[in-house]
Amino acid sequence: MLRIAAETTLGDLKLDVATEVAAGECLALAGPSGAGKSSVLRVIAGLLRPQRGTVWCGPDLWLDTERGIDVPPDERRCGFVFQDYALFPHLTAWQNVAYALTRVPRRERRDRAVALLERFGLSGRADARPRTLSGGELQRVAIAAAMVHDPPLLVLDEPTSQLDPVAGDELVWQLRRLNEDWGTAVVVAEHRLERCLPAADRVIAMVDGRIACDAAPGEFLDWAAAQVPPALATPAARLFSLAGLRPLPASVKEAHAALRARGSGPPTAGDPDDVVLNRALRG
Repeated sequence: MLRIAAETTLGDLKLDVATEVAAGECLALAGPSGAGKSSVLRVIAGLLRPQRGTVWCGPDLWLDTERGIDVPPDERRCGFVFQDYALFPHLTAWQNVAYALTRVPRRERRDRAVALLERFGLSGRADARPRTLSGGELQRVAIAAAMVHDPPLLVLDEPTSQLDPVAGDELVWQLRRLNEDWGTAVVVAEHRLERCLPAADRVIAMVDGRIACDAAPGEFLDWAAAQVPPALATPAARLFSLAGLRPLPASVKEAHAALRARGSGPPTAGDPDDVVLNRALRG
């Protein structure tokens, strides 16, 4: 189980959060840009030291500011998938995955990396370089690289920001596999909630660095729908409404189909989800 409590000031943002994530649970952090979602991930991974706080992962204490404990990022059993994937462009897919296997004999690294890529459906792309991979393939290589040491925790920063709907659906399936087959706890920072809701067990809505709502997806939708004034009931806003997303869809395509069935279309470029969520959370 992950347990985090953190307080810190980052420019105009005052971050103050405390939550837990169970083994095999997927937690989605929602909120507009600047709400503190990525900062929470960075505190968990050891990339940001708060002024006050603690981070536990199971029995392991990673951070305790009062006691002066701050385990370095490379010593925390936490996989981190960055928004831009952070892959080495000059290395192949398997070499990117094997890069962290410094304690494994060199002759065994390729087999270990390829076996992991196979689990993510990339057995035929092991020798491909990042520039030749699709967005969805890049995402899966990044996840495989983050899971190379079988960490109990995986955090992902805006994982669908560069994915098309099909690749986004694939990501949801991969996250559910990590939860169910591997028992990995997953924390996802995401503003395109129609992408990650099918994978989430819980959703935390963040506003100005604080937790405004912590609930199961259905309860979160109830809460979020109540935050959107009728005048703002755009197609994107209706993704948070009971009419548009209950029962919860298994894919983005089903979410859009549900909206069309009620005479609405999917969100458009002129009405981006982060703007609607910003309105919904800030009132």
